[in-house]
Amino acid sequence: QLQASGGGLVQAGGSLRLSCAASRSIFSINTMAWYRQAPGKQRELVALVSTVATTRYADSVQGRFTISRDNAKNTLYLQMDSLKPEDTAVYYCNTFPSRMSSWGRGTQVTVSS
Repeated sequence: QLQASGGGLVQAGGSLRLSCAASRSIFSINTMAWYRQAPGKQRELVALVSTVATTRYADSVQGRFTISRDNAKNTLYLQMDSLKPEDTAVYYCNTFPSRMSSWGRGTQVTVSS
């Protein structure tokens, strides 16, 4: 499983940085991604980064979130700026496409208005 960390409670307009450590066997050969699930909604893709650092973002976070990976540390990051209440969700990391066996508990991000 992949465990995300770094979530918390922040006011609208604030920032958070999420981290996710993975095993080298998973990290080194896979496109990695952040997903999120808000209460009562389906899990959605937030951003992904390929092994050569090509990135893609959901329209809702484009220009506010930055995904990155440190291949030496096998760690995935998500820098979240200009947070909005609608960003409130549990955030997960996984490969892209996702692997059922890699879903962890996620980390809660709550943005207050």
